[in-house]
Amino acid sequence: MQDQLDLTGLSALLTVADRRSFTAAAAVLGVTPSAVSQTVKQLEQRLGVRLLYRTTRSVGITEAGANLLERIRPALGDVAAALESLGELQGRASGTLRLNVPQLGSAMIIEPALPGFLAAHPEVQVDIVIEDAFSDIVGQGFDAGLRLAETLEKDMVGVRVGGNLSLAVVGSPGYFAARGMPKHPKDLQSHDCIRYRQMPSGAIYKWEFDEDGRTFEVSPRGRVTTNSSELLVRAALDGLGLAQVIAESVADELRSGRLVRALAKYCRPFPGFFLYYPSRAQMPLKLRAFLDHLRSYFQASRTERRRPGSRA
Repeated sequence: MQDQLDLTGLSALLTVADRRSFTAAAAVLGVTPSAVSQTVKQLEQRLGVRLLYRTTRSVGITEAGANLLERIRPALGDVAAALESLGELQGRASGTLRLNVPQLGSAMIIEPALPGFLAAHPEVQVDIVIEDAFSDIVGQGFDAGLRLAETLEKDMVGVRVGGNLSLAVVGSPGYFAARGMPKHPKDLQSHDCIRYRQMPSGAIYKWEFDEDGRTFEVSPRGRVTTNSSELLVRAALDGLGLAQVIAESVADELRSGRLVRALAKYCRPFPGFFLYYPSRAQMPLKLRAFLDHLRSYFQASRTERRRPGSRA
């Protein structure tokens, strides 16, 4: 019986078990949820044992399924690596590139560059997990992550992508009309600030400033706290308080006047996002291709912005 098994059923089982969802697994495998369910069901029938628990809301793995996956996971990984190496031997990037990126990094770095990368490398699939909390990219099987330089682990290789960024204190015109404009960061103690909760630590982010080359922090006070960068901006637009955000992420809102910037002279530029990955002797070709594409994409973007008549 077992010599008749193919890799399709085992791969489907592994993907469902990791995602805990037939729908999520189907998205990764590029098929329909019913096809994934049927493939796993056929595997169970051929083995004569239940591998997954199924309810209307969730999917769990049985003891038999867990034991099977423990044995086959390394082998399936070796098979996937071997198949990718075939493409690499011919100088082609191939396989699945798994990335862990924050919401803001996805919007500013990954999303603009992704269409061109996929068009240039048709044998590469990209699996992107959006996560503001820090993750163990090695333990969770990611090829690379995207973070700001100050948050990188020392045992990671970080390569800068994109340009400098700067922090900005922003608020709505209505807020400033009612509460006034702070002249110095210390004035923030008398303002409503929209606070950002860092995950997974739960710590409240302290606002960072620079004065005469000296960096210092201000602990914000306010009635709204969130761990969502999108809600942070939305609350500022709604006049609920001031927020400290990356200026480039709200460029359209600042340009249109929906947000107004304060304390600009106390917010200095800093190196932006870095693509990081484990230190290893040989970088997979799919990751090398992606890194090269990011570099060329943002170099071209900077060149375009310098041309006369282009919008900065």
